[in-house]
Amino acid sequence: MPTLILVRHGRSTANTSGVLAGRTPKVALDERGAAQAAALPARLAGVPLALAVTSPLQRCRETLAPLLEARPGLRLETDERITECDYGDWSGRKLAELADEPLMEAVQQHPSAAGFPGGEAMREMQARAVAAVRDWNARVEETSGAEAAYLMCSHGDIIKSLVADALGMHLDLFQRISVEPCSVTVVRYTRLRPYLVRLGDTGDLASLMPREDGDAGSERDAAIGGGAGAA
Repeated sequence: MPTLILVRHGRSTANTSGVLAGRTPKVALDERGAAQAAALPARLAGVPLALAVTSPLQRCRETLAPLLEARPGLRLETDERITECDYGDWSGRKLAELADEPLMEAVQQHPSAAGFPGGEAMREMQARAVAAVRDWNARVEETSGAEAAYLMCSHGDIIKSLVADALGMHLDLFQRISVEPCSVTVVRYTRLRPYLVRLGDTGDLASLMPREDGDAGSERDAAIGGGAGAA
């Protein structure tokens, strides 16, 4: 079965302003996110891609634009099933405000039971994303062979939920996974099991450095939506 290269979109204006964008339209890459996207073709140089699949949201399309320009023959498909989680009434709100919501504890500790008001449940998010991957695996294998690789550009919580599925982890453990903006995560699928080949690879170790406030991150909650990455 094929190898899936998961790319989280580059850093967005919502990431840097501390807003949970969700499916809010017209959320673009910020200056750093654009630079991250511009570097993506070189990072993937030499990796043959059967096709690319993207979330319909602007920040994902902008992330893939330099890669598509560098590879004019690369086919792009859009799949609604890998779009951002529908955070419902939480969309567009400051993450600092949401930290005090009673639901946040469930989102962090028991996400399989968490559903966003006016939005979707996290278990529904994972189910649709996993279904999309299974579908594209079959399509790519049929058209390009079992050894083919293809790319998906999606969002932090989507990618984390796909990694949890690949590792056989319960969704309640997925907040232990971190994927920074424009990071590359690779899952190789086989007939009997998937293998996690790369996780959140940015080629940058800045996120390992202690923060200025002295908190290295050991007690912090997971960043809903994926966070802005290292400064």
